[in-house]
Amino acid sequence: MALPPAVQHISTHILDQLSKSAVRPLLVALQGPQGSGKSFLTDLVRTHLSGPPHTLNVVVLSIDDLYLTHDGLVSLSQRFPNNPLWRGRGQPGTHDVELGLKILMSLKEERKGLELPRFDKSLFNGEGDRLPSDGTGTIVHPPVDVFIMEGWFIGFYPVNLQELETKWEGIWAEERRLLDLDETVVGSKEDIIAVNEALKGYVDMWAFFDTFIKKLEAASSPGSSISSLSMIYKWRLEQEQYMKARNGGKGMSDAAVKLFVDRYIPGYVFFADGIFKGYIVPSDGKTMSRTAAYPQWLGRSLRVYIDERRNVVGVENF
Repeated sequence: MALPPAVQHISTHILDQLSKSAVRPLLVALQGPQGSGKSFLTDLVRTHLSGPPHTLNVVVLSIDDLYLTHDGLVSLSQRFPNNPLWRGRGQPGTHDVELGLKILMSLKEERKGLELPRFDKSLFNGEGDRLPSDGTGTIVHPPVDVFIMEGWFIGFYPVNLQELETKWEGIWAEERRLLDLDETVVGSKEDIIAVNEALKGYVDMWAFFDTFIKKLEAASSPGSSISSLSMIYKWRLEQEQYMKARNGGKGMSDAAVKLFVDRYIPGYVFFADGIFKGYIVPSDGKTMSRTAAYPQWLGRSLRVYIDERRNVVGVENF
């Protein structure tokens, strides 16, 4: 049976990167928007690479499984009661970054007995909680050939305040208009600054990854009256309707799906281009010094373009 094109492109890319590196495991970051099928795609890639003729030891983790415990999420929302972006899980700041760093270091050092975390989104009436590490989760058996972490904002970098201000007055104002975004849902400038600060804590985690795979929709034409991010709403709504059709109608209404996706839009607008450039703090004008963090995956990564039906329409290296 022929492989889906996306699986073929990504698997070929990973095998090529493996052939160029003597270090194991190859650490792969895979980013894609909500509803784009990244989790399903990652599972297909793992199945393909784990089977003959490759027979690789492939381990997969969603960044969702690094969410704070339920108590931690509640504590965060109570400390920042006016920030709608931290009312519940999902955003930078709602994950246990230290746990993520320990997992990545354990993989690099080939430690035995590593149990991957699991977050059950059905607990606490959908608020979710991390399950205990009791030996019933996935146990990693080294040596691992490929480790893939997937998530919607993997590789997003914080921005300096000057760039944040520019985006707030420019592209963010335009997206708010095109997508009819309510500040009570997507947050104020101060709320986004708070998430930006939290995102700085993830940079050490991103530094582990050797190669990057970005799955995204083809951009809308310049001057279009439709946001290039509008496809995320369509995909996420399709997912919800598919689930409801099979579980007796349990799930979010169409309006609730819109509000759900709205909370994620600031991340794409303010932080997504960090995948291609990292983080740079310009000099203060008094000195020539500046702070910078550049992704080590630049020059050995893959961009996969998909259309509204999630069909591959192009690939390019970056």
